[in-house]
Amino acid sequence: MPTEPQRFSEIVTDRAHPARVYDWLLGGKDNYPVDEAVGEQLPPEAKDAARQNRQFMHRAAAWLAAQGIDQFLDIGTGIPTEPNLHQIVQDIVPTAKVVYTDNDPIVLRHAEALLISRAEGVTDYIEADVRQPAGIVEHARHTLDFDRPIALSLIALMHFIPDEQDAHAIVRALVATLPPGSYLVLSHAASDLYPELSAQVTAEYAKGGIKLGFRTRAEVERFFDGLDLVEPGLVTATQWDPSGAVEPAEGSGIYVGVARIR
Repeated sequence: MPTEPQRFSEIVTDRAHPARVYDWLLGGKDNYPVDEAVGEQLPPEAKDAARQNRQFMHRAAAWLAAQGIDQFLDIGTGIPTEPNLHQIVQDIVPTAKVVYTDNDPIVLRHAEALLISRAEGVTDYIEADVRQPAGIVEHARHTLDFDRPIALSLIALMHFIPDEQDAHAIVRALVATLPPGSYLVLSHAASDLYPELSAQVTAEYAKGGIKLGFRTRAEVERFFDGLDLVEPGLVTATQWDPSGAVEPAEGSGIYVGVARIR
């Protein structure tokens, strides 16, 4: 059974939020005019990127569940869009436990959708910010067993943490809490694949009050320092599929990777 989600913040409707802009890009309805205003100014490729990112999450979650991973900590969950991560993994491992985390209270409104677990499994939701990793881990310990492998999912999240907030240190702190045999799943917008598009996206988000920190391949690869990248390694979102089934791959401006913690 899920635990009761935390409830402590108010929804701000006069400032765009990444989770709601992402919802708009995916064709969702749980956003506000300020979020739509940002989305409308983005290049058409932004919708493709949102779709590609979501599809990568589906493939990665299914692959991890097929490897026997039955615990997931998903930070930067976003507004529920079916199938949610727990639906994917519990179709493969019905007893899987999933803890969702996001810092947008509108996601909290939809937490019930995130908490509809199979009877054999468990889901939980934490309203928290990735910039306070210790608090997330403390709460997650109520649901997840940190003595057994856990998949840490950071999907399209860390490019919202600029360099001055030390995104790499945040990921290292989270990874350090996980036992050997755990996995890091990460997707991140690239600054060097389509530089003009990246600059346009960054500028439009900035107008909406959202600062982005897109990164080069080398900078994204640093998130996986000391970990063992799963084949095909650090690639674009449409290229990642251990089965090799994604062919031919369309272009993508998102780097992705899945790595095992030693």
